[in-house]
Amino acid sequence: MSEQSLPDDARADYADALPEYAERVLEVAELVPPGRVMTYGDVAEWLEEGGPRQVGRVMALYGGAVPWWRVVRADGVLLPGHELRALDHYRTEGTPLKEASRAAEGHLPRLDMKRARWDGGGRAEAHT
Repeated sequence: MSEQSLPDDARADYADALPEYAERVLEVAELVPPGRVMTYGDVAEWLEEGGPRQVGRVMALYGGAVPWWRVVRADGVLLPGHELRALDHYRTEGTPLKEASRAAEGHLPRLDMKRARWDGGGRAEAHT
């Protein structure tokens, strides 16, 4: 269940119930600038805790309240089941994309990870 699916009066209690690690992951997701992305592994490395699977789990459970489309798979494949919503965000923000080949399933583009990936821009030293 995501926070967005809760009634308004329950959201405050829900936010208070977030595990500390989840809060930290979501804070990093909010730091990623428009048009840029971090991988699940990048977020875990930034936090110096957990790994890509743990970050992915947090994003799946709690990521609806943050720019979830900016935390991605390392291969640049769009989030299954959310491809079109993510693609709208990427196009609006000017996130670099690689056009899909004709052989690509659904002919959906991928993220251009070399150009779109954000390393924290020096802010990594300030994280806690």
